Amino acid sequence: MKWLDPDFVATLEAAGTNAHRISSGRDAWIERFGTTAVISVKERALGEVLADELDVWTNRAGLSLERIYIRLLVRQPRETDQSVLLRGVPERPTLEVVREEGLLYEVDFGVGYSTGLFCDQRANRRYLRSLVPRRVLNTFAYTCAFSVAAAKEGAETMSIDLSKSSLARGRRNFELNGLDPSVHRFQAGDVLATLPRLARQGSEPFDVIILDPPTFGRSSPRRAFRASRDYEDLIATALDCAAPGAHILLSTNCSTLNAGKLRSMAARVARGKAAFHQVPAQPDFPVGHGAETLWMQWGKRGKS
Repeated sequence: MKWLDPDFVATLEAAGTNAHRISSGRDAWIERFGTTAVISVKERALGEVLADELDVWTNRAGLSLERIYIRLLVRQPRETDQSVLLRGVPERPTLEVVREEGLLYEVDFGVGYSTGLFCDQRANRRYLRSLVPRRVLNTFAYTCAFSVAAAKEGAETMSIDLSKSSLARGRRNFELNGLDPSVHRFQAGDVLATLPRLARQGSEPFDVIILDPPTFGRSSPRRAFRASRDYEDLIATALDCAAPGAHILLSTNCSTLNAGKLRSMAARVARGKAAFHQVPAQPDFPVGHGAETLWMQWGKRGKS
């Protein structure tokens, strides 16, 4: 296991962040969400060992965690991935509001696969804010963290996700940050069906598009998305909704794709008219951990 330098916690706190990765390994990792830690492991016994090691780390970091959950890593989401409370008060609600660079997000330790905030995308959300976008399309939006980051900079956002409950959590995140969700769009539906419809409608194009699809997803009994097979088509479809010069985040957790392959696919689709940028790795996510990501600027030639 690779552990975050305890001294770096002070840097994160100073930047308004209390949700981050603590430790990363091949078959396990630990993340902090405010006063709570979640240990993700393949076997519960390992989680209990890591909880003791976590105690040592938190003492060095000067942190006091109020509870620890263990979550089993499974082949498919919702298989047997419900988080189990290892330490803490059982009666306490599973919800907690955490901070990421000054923004607030509600997480839920009782929903299984993910709490509602992917910490490995923190640097990409920071980069998105630096762009000061005007119109942002967030596909596979989940709880709309990217949309919140964009809206905080004054952007108009559209968030698309199959899950109505995830989008409802996204609206809650807008409200937590003093943002009126009624002036933003939340579309419950299939991204692959919605993007062509947006292009046909001829609405004003987006200057930022977030593409962070699941490795595998099914929007209907007859329609399935596989990142390894369909990501290039997804990029092509998204470009029909992009303004010239638009920035597009390419992101994946698919084990057969990496930033190099994402770049090759995007370059083919854009026919060479694209520049690429990769944000620096975060100290709490060692190389090889977290999503593979790459920013593409469409319609602009230039060095990466």
